[in-house]
Amino acid sequence: MREPIAKRREREGKTLNTTHPLAQAIMKSWKKGSPVDCLVISHEFEPLGGIDYNEFLECIGEFDDWGDAYLHFLKASVAGDRPGLGNLVLTPEQPSQEVVDTFRAPMVVHQEYKVVYIDTTAFEKGGTLSIDIHVGRDDGIGLFHLLDENKKLPTEEVPEGIDPKQWHTQLSDAYNNALNALAQCCGIFPGQTGRITYQFDRGQRFKLCATGDQWGGVGDINAFHAKISVE
Repeated sequence: MREPIAKRREREGKTLNTTHPLAQAIMKSWKKGSPVDCLVISHEFEPLGGIDYNEFLECIGEFDDWGDAYLHFLKASVAGDRPGLGNLVLTPEQPSQEVVDTFRAPMVVHQEYKVVYIDTTAFEKGGTLSIDIHVGRDDGIGLFHLLDENKKLPTEEVPEGIDPKQWHTQLSDAYNNALNALAQCCGIFPGQTGRITYQFDRGQRFKLCATGDQWGGVGDINAFHAKISVE
């Protein structure tokens, strides 16, 4: 057994190149804690759809049959509706949708974000995006940032020119300037509500990033309900 064991160690000891576009697309799409993911990725390595297979029917939400749900998932992904990736597609015919999810106060600041993608490209002449947020009654305190889809999420790496304490405490005007969010609503306490509004000149894609405030307690979890609409 020595030879096959040695070969296995050599094979499994190689580090995966996570900078490869395919690896990046997979990591962007997979679900945390999911043992098996179904992913649809374009030829250009753009994630088109991704869903936890164990929660497939619950995520799709409108089918009783696995085959019908999976076919819908494939067709909708290729069509650009991104099912399973937390996307909300708003249109003049359906200008408002709701989402319920959870957030967690990270062990290390900027390392735990729940992302909801919002597609408003159908509003070619722009509008006002409104997000009404209600935080649940558990212990977590919510921080919510609205970013452009292409804007990178904040990381623990401190931007040049900002005090590390301000970056890690997520407070002060210097922190807000470095974050460069389109809009935000911070410090929504359990059972309370908050609102984000943003006026845009033409349809675009956004991401709503939810995380917990460490001031309330590291590791605290809470739920949130967001009504997202365009006028």
